[in-house]
Amino acid sequence: MGLRINTNELSLAAQRNLEQTERRMHSVVERLASGSRITKASDDPAGLSISDSLNAQVRSLGQAIRNAQDGISLVQVYEGGTNEISNMLVRMRELAMQSATDTVGDRERSMIDNEVQHLKMEIDRIAKTTKYASRELLSGEEVRLDFQVGLNNQDNVDRITFDPGDTNLTAEGINVDDISVSEKDGAQNALGIVDEALTKVNDIRSRIGSIQGRLNSTQIAQSIFQENLSAARSRIRDADMAQESANLARESILRQAGVAVLTQANQTPYLALNLLK
Repeated sequence: MGLRINTNELSLAAQRNLEQTERRMHSVVERLASGSRITKASDDPAGLSISDSLNAQVRSLGQAIRNAQDGISLVQVYEGGTNEISNMLVRMRELAMQSATDTVGDRERSMIDNEVQHLKMEIDRIAKTTKYASRELLSGEEVRLDFQVGLNNQDNVDRITFDPGDTNLTAEGINVDDISVSEKDGAQNALGIVDEALTKVNDIRSRIGSIQGRLNSTQIAQSIFQENLSAARSRIRDADMAQESANLARESILRQAGVAVLTQANQTPYLALNLLK
């Protein structure tokens, strides 16, 4: 090999390899700092596209789970109102039973009826004040609710519909507004009327319980789905910190070696000067 001053081939080769080492080390540092294997599109174009799609699904599933939880909250408001109305109807039936017998007199029936009338007013109050998001739930307003719990826009697949039917649980809606137990005949007739009212309330409560169980199951299923998609996205997008730490150590050694070699390569032209001595 000839000795040249103007062109130092060894130095150029050392510089090229050192530059490549610097680029690799820069990528490794970016991955370690960000925790992501893909920090720019050129790292893995296909992986970037797939992981971004998975990320959109994971985040949408997070909202779908929250939608299911909000649906459960709404149904629980329903349940609270119907539960109290049911309890008051049971009490009204108990009072009607007490007033239907001749072991009590007119004065006692009047006092019993006073409680019945107040229970009717409280049924009305609860029915009209049981609300969710400014919507009256038990006062006769038509209710048909869609809960978006899936990723797409397919009916009966991505949405759960809750249609509780006739939810008018006011005293008039369940036909107990005219009940009076101040007389024996009225108390005896009230027994059948209250039974019919309880049947209507319990029918709505059964639907509420069914939809609540379904939403609970959906929430669990979507949580598992989100977990699995997150794991798939992580395998594509996230950096393996152990591997990248090993890569950083390797590139650091290579950089030190490259600098040492470049220093030696830069000494080559000085050899030519010895020929001029």
